[in-house]
Amino acid sequence: MSHFNTLRSKLTDIGILTSSLRSLGMVVHTDAEVRGSDCQRVRADIVAVLDGGYDLGWTQNSDGSLDLIAALWGVARRHNMAALLNSINQNYAVNQTLAAVKRPGLQNATVKLVMQP
Repeated sequence: MSHFNTLRSKLTDIGILTSSLRSLGMVVHTDAEVRGSDCQRVRADIVAVLDGGYDLGWTQNSDGSLDLIAALWGVARRHNMAALLNSINQNYAVNQTLAAVKRPGLQNATVKLVMQP
C-alpha cells in the first residue's frame, strides 16, 4: 500500500521551481526518487531532499502543470507543512515575477515588488 499523496499545484516551470528550492537552502535532484515511509520510493522530475527521511517531489503533467508528490504525514512529522509549502510558493512567485520582467520588451519597465506576510 502506497503512502504517497499527489496534490495538484499551479506551478508550471521546473527551472524556476528548482532555483526556488535551492535558494531556500534545499538539496534538489532531478529525475530522482522521493523517499516515503517503510523505504517506499516513487520517481519524480524534481525532488527536494528534506531531513527526516521524507522528501517532496514534483512531476510534470502533459499540460505543463506540476503535481506535488510526498508522504505528507511523514514530512509533517519534522516540518510545518503550511510554512514549508508557503515558503516554496512565495519564493516561486518572486522568481517567476523576476523572470517575467527579464523578457524582451520589458528592459525599461519599472517594477515594484511588494511582499506581505
